[in-house]
Amino acid sequence: MENLGQLGQYLGAGLACVGMAGAAIGVGNVAGNYLSGALRNPSAAASQTAMLFIGMAFAEALGIFSFLVALLLLFAV
Repeated sequence: MENLGQLGQYLGAGLACVGMAGAAIGVGNVAGNYLSGALRNPSAAASQTAMLFIGMAFAEALGIFSFLVALLLLFAV
């Protein structure tokens, strides 16, 4: 029965890590859309840099939260 509990921990942690892949896709979308807009209108790119970093931070926060959930599933007693 103890091995079944460990199996559940590992499966849950692995599924929680799917959120990190989603965060990577989100950061890529934010950076790609910023680059696309900056190439179309270079004069407005400087004023949108702060929004780029805010968007990347929000997208990356979801990845950090999913990593935290994975660690909690693995090491919480």
